[in-house]
Amino acid sequence: MTSGSRHGGQPSSPTPRVRLVDVAREAGLSKTTVSAALNDTGRLSPAVREKARETARRMGYRPNATARQLRAGRAKLIGYVVGETADVTSVFLESPYFARLTGATAATALRRGYAMVLLPTGSLQSEWADLPLDAVVVTDPGADDRIVDDVLAAGIPVFSDRSVEGRPGAYWVDVDTSAAVRTALDHFLEQGARRPVLVVPDSTTRFHDEVFAAHREWCAEHGLPERVVRVGEPGNGPVVHAVETALAGGPAGEDGDRPDALLVVAEASPPLVLEAARRHGYDVPGDLLLVCVSEDVTAEHTEPPVTTLSLRPEAIAEAGIEHLVRVLEHGDREPAGTLVPTRLDVRASSVRQHG
Repeated sequence: MTSGSRHGGQPSSPTPRVRLVDVAREAGLSKTTVSAALNDTGRLSPAVREKARETARRMGYRPNATARQLRAGRAKLIGYVVGETADVTSVFLESPYFARLTGATAATALRRGYAMVLLPTGSLQSEWADLPLDAVVVTDPGADDRIVDDVLAAGIPVFSDRSVEGRPGAYWVDVDTSAAVRTALDHFLEQGARRPVLVVPDSTTRFHDEVFAAHREWCAEHGLPERVVRVGEPGNGPVVHAVETALAGGPAGEDGDRPDALLVVAEASPPLVLEAARRHGYDVPGDLLLVCVSEDVTAEHTEPPVTTLSLRPEAIAEAGIEHLVRVLEHGDREPAGTLVPTRLDVRASSVRQHG
């Protein structure tokens, strides 16, 4: 960025800040009336309230944030850390799940008067210690992620997944992972599949540990072989490679032991997963049933449309910010958590065509 200047290379003068009294003078109202209109208080007519607000918008008035912070005793700033993939920027940005979760968290927080500050994963305490953070949201922390310990040690409330359950100062929102995995596998079973394969990240997050455990229990209960392919790195390339490994049993009719269903928990583009199946000679859903854990809207527009298991990031964000507000503004310090149900959107890729 370059420094701004206007005439003869001289720096431009800063625009004078519009004051509340300036808005009141322009609107022909008292300062008290304008303040009440902007803060949604007082007994004002709708016309007067709208006149004050419209004048403030037109003049570019902004409340004095410092004064508000002093009155509230809070800076209204929330730190936000994406546990596993934020250090690989390209992967984080191409993830529909994290994009929607991050956007929904920021938007929901802003509606409640809080701004979100994105912190890099693996942040040293010295990098954020001077920020006036009221709370920190840590999504999908790994087992060896120190950010939760550091934030709690600094006396800042942490909002994360169920891995923080029971820790003083920590609150959680999580998905019902076991129910989600069982719903997808039961759906395969109902459609006649007997050789499902799970493609899951080689990860230390609670979510992926629970996915693996739920799959193992389900296979044992149904007397089916436990078929798992782990993905070493996030991103479309590594996941598609893992899918190809899972499906490398040979073309239709040549291998009676080849997979007949695929549950892809590692996030990847559904069209790319579908194309990988076709490259290996599989017809979907004729030879192979397919379900992807994904928030990618392209799944609805493939041929056939791909069944997705949604972790409902908007619902997670809503529940998380609700916890945060109860703690910060209402003093509710009791350990608490919320379990968010997932949603299986069944489409043609996982439905056998009979007859």
